[in-house]
Amino acid sequence: MNKITQLFNIQYPIIQGGMIWNSGYKLASAVSNAGGLGLIGAGSMYPEVLREHIQKCKKATDKPFGVNVPMLYPNMEEIINIIVEEGVKIVFTSAGNPKTWTSFLKEKGIIVVHVVSSSKFALKAQEAGVDAVVAEGFEAGGHNGREETTTFTLIPMVKEQISIPLIAAGGIATGRGMLAAMVLGADGVQMGSRFAASLESAAHENFKQTIIGVKEGDTQLTLKELAPVRLIKNKFYEDLQELYQKGPTIDELKALLGRARAKKGMFEGDLIEGELEIGQIAGLIHAIKPAGKIIEETIAEFEMAKKEVLHFN
Repeated sequence: MNKITQLFNIQYPIIQGGMIWNSGYKLASAVSNAGGLGLIGAGSMYPEVLREHIQKCKKATDKPFGVNVPMLYPNMEEIINIIVEEGVKIVFTSAGNPKTWTSFLKEKGIIVVHVVSSSKFALKAQEAGVDAVVAEGFEAGGHNGREETTTFTLIPMVKEQISIPLIAAGGIATGRGMLAAMVLGADGVQMGSRFAASLESAAHENFKQTIIGVKEGDTQLTLKELAPVRLIKNKFYEDLQELYQKGPTIDELKALLGRARAKKGMFEGDLIEGELEIGQIAGLIHAIKPAGKIIEETIAEFEMAKKEVLHFN
């Protein structure tokens, strides 16, 4: 038995990233129904919208699913209470101190996983009592670590430090990538970008089409002074770079960023002024497919690659 399939009671050790503006109940339930672990991305939802998505997800699947909660939000207590009230069994926390909510959630019988970008934070998460960690490399889309540690170096370094199950994220969108991560010590993988370009993703069609057009080098990590985020290079990104030439203050960066720019880009489909968050691996994503098909193809490629490696000598 694999540690991750055992922990979550799922068929395959594949987790769909809980991405803002992409991961509604349709995507989460489709991934769970296909044998992976679907996650609802609470980061882009008002508390009552989150409740609605959890309720719809429960109707759409009888398989395990979870909620991803970035801990940056002012109404955290309300969000956590909804998760408990609705009987969600799995919570992935990110962007904050795992100590804050882990013991409370665990007392309620909830499995807690924390997302980290370094060995130091992986150890902190383990000490806080989480059940597993997601170690996410610099290749990942969206919000990211400042250290620029790539997935290939991060996974074995984290593996060396912790004893709890380890999920690899950042730059994984294929069965071969999954096998590589597991050879390096991961027990399972989390894929974000690949599921952003799925039929069931809540993202705008414009954004999905942009993802499959992304080539190597078309994304960049920026805004490190606020919260590092990997973006597709569009007009908004170019405006940012222009501002950087002037040595901007934090306030000037915040003013340019404004509010709801990620929503504008990914959910409303404004490819010019929106924040278009995607991972470097988008260069390998060439088609929008149903989530179930993505999992099926990933597992088939994983099994094939495993055989190829065994026959290497």
